Amino acid sequence: MKKAIKFSFATAAVVATLGAAVAPTLVSAWGDNSGLPNMRPSYTKAQIDAGALGDKITFNSISDNTTYGDEKNFVTARKYNDTDLSHKWQGSDITVEDGGEYVIRMYVHNNSPKGYNAIARDVRTYFKIPNYSAKTVKVTGYLDSSNATPTEYWDHVNFNSDTAFHLEYVKGSAEITNNVIKDGKATGETKSTTLSDDIVHNTKGILIGSESLNGEVPGCFEFTSLVTLRVKAYYDLKYTVNTTVRKVGDADKTWKKEVDAKEGDKVEFQIEYKNTDTVQHDRVVIGDILPDNLRYVPGSTIIYSGLHPNGAVAEKDDIMGTGLIIGNYKPGANAFVRITAEVVDDNFSCGKFILHNWGRASVGESIVQDSAAVNVQLAYCPDPEEPATPVDPEKPTEPTTPTNPTTPGTPSELPSTGPVAVAGSVIGIGSIVTAAGYYIASRRALR
Repeated sequence: MKKAIKFSFATAAVVATLGAAVAPTLVSAWGDNSGLPNMRPSYTKAQIDAGALGDKITFNSISDNTTYGDEKNFVTARKYNDTDLSHKWQGSDITVEDGGEYVIRMYVHNNSPKGYNAIARDVRTYFKIPNYSAKTVKVTGYLDSSNATPTEYWDHVNFNSDTAFHLEYVKGSAEITNNVIKDGKATGETKSTTLSDDIVHNTKGILIGSESLNGEVPGCFEFTSLVTLRVKAYYDLKYTVNTTVRKVGDADKTWKKEVDAKEGDKVEFQIEYKNTDTVQHDRVVIGDILPDNLRYVPGSTIIYSGLHPNGAVAEKDDIMGTGLIIGNYKPGANAFVRITAEVVDDNFSCGKFILHNWGRASVGESIVQDSAAVNVQLAYCPDPEEPATPVDPEKPTEPTTPTNPTTPGTPSELPSTGPVAVAGSVIGIGSIVTAAGYYIASRRALR
């Protein structure tokens, strides 16, 4: 067998060189469709060099690959953009953080030493990224070839956390990296090619290849490829947010989902956060998004919680910007944050306005929000002027007979031969505008 050709595979600041790669943690997560009791056999490099494969094409079956480790464990993962190269690629389990981004890598190696005389055909790959929420999410990578033995291969990595989470594929992140081949040999350079997002959407997979995406992979190390993609982990924390409103000065002190108000009135919003989870929530942040025509009253933010049962005025008005950190909350605990706003005329026009105010809570990378409304009806809305009755050009008009006609005489003034001034009228029509509310889902935590 030819000596392995080294090439560097870079993913952001993470660099893994096949000629000096750190072997991943070994597990029995791999499988294939060989039908054998112990799956496909393993081979040492010495056995391959001695002709153990014969004319057979097989993938990822060398147990002592000095640049990779046991090839059967061909799907690995590590934190994306991690500059600490002492952190190993994980082939069995990896612990995730809320909002953490991770790169998943598939090693693709046709073990035959016969190069172009042993081309694997119709080589495809697919990654199954589950959409469920759990404390362990298994990502499986699949590799297929129509003329290999076996024809199907798979391996997986478990993503783990003490808190239920889900993974989201980073759109456009899939790519394949391999050696640049010229005249059948590696030049020492590498190239990366972007792959279709169908790699995670289409269970049939997508075609890959050593020199182009034609599904062809010749045998031996210089035709090895690395397929990578990225995922992000999000904790699926359970909590509720309820935003209500009441008008300042009203005899009715109950909190409602909507109130009627007019320009100059002040309204008070209350945002309730409640931990409905089984775990503690740390550094809970409360924020608010006031619409046009509602102006925050500076210094009006008050928090009510177990630590502040009688209410405490916030030192800063962060709730309208980066958000107000209200502390840590055990399961079942809750807190209330109140703010005051004034109804002002930012861009009112004639009609009725529905002003939706969104209160939100952020825990880690997740955000939940809810709205309450202020209905504003302008006090005066002028009626539009009635237009003149239009004249039908197809219908002739009856001539009118002047009453008490006089005999024309000599005019006292000569008629003007210049332009005639014509007075026109403009009809103003009032408009009715409704500001509709909507729910915003975001993964960008308040800071």
